[in-house]
Amino acid sequence: MRIISANLNGIRSAASKGFFDWLPTQHADIVCVQELKAQAADLRPEFIRCDGLSGAFHHAEKKGYSGVGIYTRQTPQTIIEGLGVPEFDAEGRYIEAGYDHSSGGKLAVISLYQPSGSSSPERQQAKFRFMDAFFPHLDALMKSGREIVICGDWNIAHREIDLKNWKSNQKNSGFLPEERAWMTRLFDELGWVDVYRSLYPEATGESYTWWSNRGQAWANNVGWRIDYQIATPGIAAKAVSAFIYKDQRFSDHAPLIVDYDYAP
Repeated sequence: MRIISANLNGIRSAASKGFFDWLPTQHADIVCVQELKAQAADLRPEFIRCDGLSGAFHHAEKKGYSGVGIYTRQTPQTIIEGLGVPEFDAEGRYIEAGYDHSSGGKLAVISLYQPSGSSSPERQQAKFRFMDAFFPHLDALMKSGREIVICGDWNIAHREIDLKNWKSNQKNSGFLPEERAWMTRLFDELGWVDVYRSLYPEATGESYTWWSNRGQAWANNVGWRIDYQIATPGIAAKAVSAFIYKDQRFSDHAPLIVDYDYAP
């Protein structure tokens, strides 16, 4: 089973850069996208169905802002939009596809766009509120008995090896001590697994998924690893390979692709 996570920084922009031409070449089973920056009326048919994949979306109420989607090859039994937290559900940050297999196995895949706090102190406080609300949800998901993969832009670089200039970013959103400690709790207290890191524990520059548009960040690979697939231990153990696709640029993020030895 191949799962792709990609922050598109605008689905229409990514489409113009070839995202939907590239997608069929990947033979993915599930594709999670973030930062649609589009409403339902803005989605062209090829944005909804592509290469046998069908999309479901959670749009932000504000035009040109946020929004997440999930493309599936097999129709899920359930689609859940939002966390049940009005402040953030209005921003379109969470969509979950659920499968109940006849064999008794249960799988859920989630597309997540955690808020960024970089634009203002007010947005950083909103990010902290999201993290506070999301943590107990993550706990409940872990205890649900399902295998779960949460794909998306978490807007946090967890460790020093997850960004190029870690020393100069310790007071910046995305690498604040409180954010990093929160993510550590996901792994150490709740038992979630950082799938890419489990496969490549020492990877540095090749692991980055986002580059600032300022300066020569892309050219010099001054990047951050803020896009993850974070999973329950059972399915995380089935991950056999992962890579960041950088041959084409669809966005300021690069797609994260993980292959699992798991029947979708």
